[in-house]
Amino acid sequence: MKRDSRLSSVLHALLHMAERGEPLTSEHLAECMGTNPVVVRRTMGLLRNVGLVQSAKGHAGGWSLATDLKAVTLRQLHEALGEPAVFAIGNRNENPDCLVEQSVNAVLDEAFAEAEALLLDRFGAITLADLSAEFSRRHTAHVKERKRNAS
Repeated sequence: MKRDSRLSSVLHALLHMAERGEPLTSEHLAECMGTNPVVVRRTMGLLRNVGLVQSAKGHAGGWSLATDLKAVTLRQLHEALGEPAVFAIGNRNENPDCLVEQSVNAVLDEAFAEAEALLLDRFGAITLADLSAEFSRRHTAHVKERKRNAS
Protein backbone atom coordinates (compact mmCIF):
# COMPACT_ATOMS: atom_id res chain seq x y z
CA MET A 1 0.00 0.00 0.00
CA LYS A 2 1.32 3.42 -0.96
CA ARG A 3 2.05 5.83 1.88
CA ASP A 4 1.08 9.49 1.78
CA SER A 5 4.37 11.38 2.08
CA ARG A 6 2.98 14.87 1.48
CA LEU A 7 3.54 16.01 5.07
CA SER A 8 7.17 14.94 4.93
CA SER A 9 7.58 16.63 1.54
CA VAL A 10 5.97 19.84 2.76
CA LEU A 11 8.23 19.92 5.81
CA HIS A 12 11.23 19.42 3.53
CA ALA A 13 10.15 22.32 1.31
CA LEU A 14 9.33 24.65 4.20
CA LEU A 15 12.70 24.07 5.85
CA HIS A 16 14.46 24.84 2.57
CA MET A 17 12.39 28.03 2.33
CA ALA A 18 13.27 29.00 5.90
CA GLU A 19 16.98 28.34 5.41
CA ARG A 20 17.20 30.36 2.21
CA GLY A 21 15.18 33.30 3.54
CA GLU A 22 14.15 34.30 0.04
CA PRO A 23 11.38 33.19 -2.34
CA LEU A 24 12.03 29.83 -4.00
CA THR A 25 10.50 28.84 -7.30
CA SER A 26 8.38 25.73 -7.73
CA GLU A 27 11.12 24.39 -9.97
CA HIS A 28 13.79 24.86 -7.29
CA LEU A 29 11.62 23.26 -4.60
CA ALA A 30 10.75 20.38 -6.94
CA GLU A 31 14.45 19.75 -7.50
CA CYS A 32 15.11 19.72 -3.73
CA MET A 33 12.23 17.33 -3.15
CA GLY A 34 12.69 15.09 -6.17
CA THR A 35 9.23 15.78 -7.56
CA ASN A 36 7.46 17.74 -10.27
CA PRO A 37 6.92 21.54 -10.08
CA VAL A 38 3.19 20.99 -10.67
CA VAL A 39 3.04 18.89 -7.49
CA VAL A 40 4.86 21.66 -5.61
CA ARG A 41 2.44 24.34 -6.89
CA ARG A 42 -0.61 22.23 -6.00
CA THR A 43 0.69 21.49 -2.51
CA MET A 44 1.90 25.04 -1.82
CA GLY A 45 -1.48 26.29 -2.98
CA LEU A 46 -3.10 24.37 -0.12
CA LEU A 47 -0.72 26.06 2.34
CA ARG A 48 -1.33 29.47 0.77
CA ASN A 49 -5.09 28.97 1.24
CA VAL A 50 -4.57 28.83 5.01
CA GLY A 51 -2.01 31.65 5.14
CA LEU A 52 1.14 29.62 5.80
CA VAL A 53 2.98 30.54 2.60
CA GLN A 54 2.72 33.25 0.00
CA SER A 55 3.72 33.46 -3.62
CA ALA A 56 4.98 36.24 -5.82
CA LYS A 57 5.25 36.31 -9.60
CA GLY A 58 8.03 37.77 -11.65
CA HIS A 59 11.81 37.74 -11.76
CA ALA A 60 12.36 37.58 -7.98
CA GLY A 61 9.16 35.62 -7.38
CA GLY A 62 8.51 32.26 -5.84
CA TRP A 63 7.18 30.74 -2.64
CA SER A 64 8.02 32.10 0.80
CA LEU A 65 6.86 31.59 4.36
CA ALA A 66 4.04 33.87 5.44
CA THR A 67 4.35 33.22 9.16
CA ASP A 68 6.92 32.63 11.89
CA LEU A 69 8.32 29.11 12.22
CA LYS A 70 7.30 29.05 15.88
CA ALA A 71 3.66 29.61 14.92
CA VAL A 72 3.27 26.59 12.61
CA THR A 73 2.71 23.08 13.96
CA LEU A 74 2.82 19.77 12.17
CA ARG A 75 -0.86 19.39 12.99
CA GLN A 76 -1.70 22.61 11.14
CA LEU A 77 0.20 21.35 8.12
CA HIS A 78 -1.51 17.95 8.33
CA GLU A 79 -4.88 19.71 8.39
CA ALA A 80 -3.92 22.03 5.51
CA LEU A 81 -3.12 18.96 3.41
CA GLY A 82 -6.66 17.68 3.87
CA GLU A 83 -6.04 15.48 6.91
CA PRO A 84 -4.83 12.41 5.05
CA ALA A 85 -5.17 9.12 6.88
CA VAL A 86 -2.33 8.65 9.35
CA PHE A 87 -2.51 4.85 9.21
CA ALA A 88 -2.45 2.55 6.22
CA ILE A 89 -4.17 -0.18 8.23
CA GLY A 90 -7.90 -0.57 7.69
CA ASN A 91 -10.84 -2.74 8.55
CA ARG A 92 -12.16 -5.64 6.56
CA ASN A 93 -15.73 -4.94 5.39
CA GLU A 94 -16.54 -7.95 3.26
CA ASN A 95 -19.40 -9.24 5.41
CA PRO A 96 -20.92 -6.40 7.45
CA ASP A 97 -23.59 -8.71 8.93
CA CYS A 98 -20.95 -11.00 10.46
CA LEU A 99 -20.79 -10.50 14.24
CA VAL A 100 -17.10 -11.48 14.30
CA GLU A 101 -16.29 -8.84 11.68
CA GLN A 102 -18.36 -6.27 13.57
CA SER A 103 -16.53 -7.06 16.82
CA VAL A 104 -13.09 -6.90 15.21
CA ASN A 105 -13.91 -3.63 13.45
CA ALA A 106 -15.30 -2.03 16.60
CA VAL A 107 -12.15 -2.83 18.59
CA LEU A 108 -9.83 -1.80 15.76
CA ASP A 109 -11.76 1.45 15.19
CA GLU A 110 -11.35 2.35 18.85
CA ALA A 111 -7.63 1.56 18.82
CA PHE A 112 -7.09 3.51 15.59
CA ALA A 113 -8.97 6.51 16.97
CA GLU A 114 -6.92 6.51 20.18
CA ALA A 115 -3.61 6.16 18.33
CA GLU A 116 -4.55 8.89 15.84
CA ALA A 117 -5.55 11.25 18.65
CA LEU A 118 -2.18 10.69 20.36
CA LEU A 119 -0.28 11.27 17.13
CA LEU A 120 -2.23 14.43 16.27
CA ASP A 121 -1.68 15.76 19.80
CA ARG A 122 2.06 15.19 19.33
CA PHE A 123 1.92 16.90 15.92
CA GLY A 124 0.31 19.86 17.68
CA ALA A 125 3.33 20.15 19.98
CA ILE A 126 5.99 20.18 17.22
CA THR A 127 6.64 23.43 15.38
CA LEU A 128 8.61 24.25 12.26
CA ALA A 129 11.03 26.03 14.61
CA ASP A 130 11.65 22.69 16.34
CA LEU A 131 12.44 21.06 13.00
CA SER A 132 14.66 23.96 11.99
CA ALA A 133 16.59 23.63 15.26
CA GLU A 134 17.02 19.88 14.64
CA PHE A 135 18.33 20.59 11.14
CA SER A 136 20.76 23.21 12.50
CA ARG A 137 22.05 20.76 15.12
CA ARG A 138 22.62 18.06 12.50
CA HIS A 139 24.19 20.50 10.05
CA THR A 140 26.64 21.78 12.69
CA ALA A 141 27.61 18.22 13.63
CA HIS A 142 28.04 17.33 9.96
CA VAL A 143 30.33 20.31 9.31
CA LYS A 144 32.44 19.48 12.39
CA GLU A 145 32.75 15.86 11.25
CA ARG A 146 33.84 16.91 7.75
CA LYS A 147 36.46 19.26 9.20
CA ARG A 148 37.73 16.54 11.52
CA ASN A 149 37.96 14.05 8.64
CA ALA A 150 39.76 16.61 6.44
CA SER A 151 42.44 17.17 9.10
